[in-house]
Amino acid sequence: MNRLAGSLLILGGVFFVISSHVQGFLVTRQIEEWPESCDSEIYCYGPLLHTVQMAHLFNDSKTFVDMKLKQNPDVTLQLFRDFMAIHNNEPTREQIRNFVDENFEKEGSEFEPWTPTDWHQNPKFLDNIRDAKLKEFGRELNDLWLKLGRKMTKQVEEEPDKYSIIHVHNPVIVPGGRFREFYYWDSYWIIKGLLYSEMYLTVKGMLSNFLEIISRFGFIPNGGRVYYSQRSQPPLLAGMIKAYLEFTNDEEFAIQAVPLLEHEFNFWFNNHTVQCMGHTVCTYGDKSKGPRPESYREDVISAEEFPTEEEKQEHYSELKAGAESGMDFSSRWFIDDKGENGGDLRNLKTRSIVPVELNAILFWNAKIIAEFYALGRNLTKAAEFEARATQIANAIHACHWHEDLGIWLDYDLINARRRNFFVPTNLAPLWMKAYNTAQEDHITDKVLRYIESENLDSYPGGVPNTLQNTGEQWDFPNVWAPMQYMLIAGLDGLSDQRAKDLARSWATRWVHSNYIVFNDTHAMFEKYNAEEMGGHGGGGEYEVQIGFGWSNGVIIELLNKYGDILSAPGSSSDGLKPFSALIVAIVALFGTLSSRIFG
Repeated sequence: MNRLAGSLLILGGVFFVISSHVQGFLVTRQIEEWPESCDSEIYCYGPLLHTVQMAHLFNDSKTFVDMKLKQNPDVTLQLFRDFMAIHNNEPTREQIRNFVDENFEKEGSEFEPWTPTDWHQNPKFLDNIRDAKLKEFGRELNDLWLKLGRKMTKQVEEEPDKYSIIHVHNPVIVPGGRFREFYYWDSYWIIKGLLYSEMYLTVKGMLSNFLEIISRFGFIPNGGRVYYSQRSQPPLLAGMIKAYLEFTNDEEFAIQAVPLLEHEFNFWFNNHTVQCMGHTVCTYGDKSKGPRPESYREDVISAEEFPTEEEKQEHYSELKAGAESGMDFSSRWFIDDKGENGGDLRNLKTRSIVPVELNAILFWNAKIIAEFYALGRNLTKAAEFEARATQIANAIHACHWHEDLGIWLDYDLINARRRNFFVPTNLAPLWMKAYNTAQEDHITDKVLRYIESENLDSYPGGVPNTLQNTGEQWDFPNVWAPMQYMLIAGLDGLSDQRAKDLARSWATRWVHSNYIVFNDTHAMFEKYNAEEMGGHGGGGEYEVQIGFGWSNGVIIELLNKYGDILSAPGSSSDGLKPFSALIVAIVALFGTLSSRIFG
């Protein structure tokens, strides 16, 4: 990629290149368009990938596409062609296994041992935890960062074609389990946890990696593998850098990063937009062909009932769009023949659903970009992005807010109607402040009544991701750390004490549930069970993963915030009781009065 100073504009807006320094490295940016498809005929598409994945050599399809080539791709492909010719294009499963063993190295060979130099045995957040058992819990969570660190070998940089992993210069903290590389939206909560653990150098390195990746790809892929390079995830890098700034006061880093944050913002609005209620909004999407390489066999099987190749390709795109959302998969993305959320993966219509949280996150991006431009005294740009934030807020209100229900809802573009189904993301605008703050009291009353009407406070293990039990991992009864964070942070950010008390009650419940599981298993899980305090979740395409980056980060932040009033489960004062009947009655009363006032 050419590194040019200044900018180059080619007629028709085909390419736009800007060079800038971000914390010591030169980055070159192209126009915010979809990149070309991944060109790896081994890791992304082609007969070799199809033959190996359909042979079902591994319980997890991701295992194969994470393996390293022993020789360069051209040699490997020729060996494969020779192998297929010898076996008349019908090798047995055992013969395919032998071919893989002879030509690929075990997954994980791209990493070398690494201990973060900025890890602290006793970070200050532990001082905020009163209860001795919870303090020890926090200490052990801090220790887990040492197990989740990954540093790439020099060979990855020198021979990138032998790996599916995307090379980055700085070590990263990963989610854990099968997720041995960075994942975009996971990293927001991982970074928050690392910041409370005072691992500022590690965080800065991870942020610098992301900025470098934007300069190379034009956006941040779903995860750190080439087979993820055609989709992103909820764009939370701006929020990560804002959190880093709040902990370190490193204004220079934010100022230098903001052009790339603007670039990512523009990528979403240049490639993911639709019209809703007369406003421009964004959806999740995908423009590549074929099954997901990391779930190849599963995708082929799920597409078998579609009669035409065109319909199969549409299905693959819906699967990838669901993966881009981070909620892969959920009835949230199902649209059946009645326009409801019934069915199964064949009913995926992710690209036709306008998601609340994506547009709330983009609003937040615009506000943060405006803030960072103001830090750099670029007031013109700051005003531009304040105006963009206002536009997005207006779109969110028009497309997603429903006064009669007192909540934001996803929008169904196929049937031109609201999706009146509970998902924690219905409350995402609270976290992002993506609403008219002058009406906060009114919105608070409405939202609290909605929470009561959906009976969300009744689950001992946390608020479930949906109320539909489909067997998909982002459906009932599974509970996920980022969604609990979104709910708690959103409610706590309101000025109303009722909302703050509910946030604290839910935080208590979530800490207790995680604590019980950790004591039983000495592991943190990616998902838990709403129906049982201390139960871990299940379902989906792979086994429950342990580690687990975002679960650790969320609990560390909650221990820091509420540690002075929390006790371990079983103590006489082990946290707040759930929403009382009195509070509910007050919520209903205030809601009725506000409805009469606001109409």
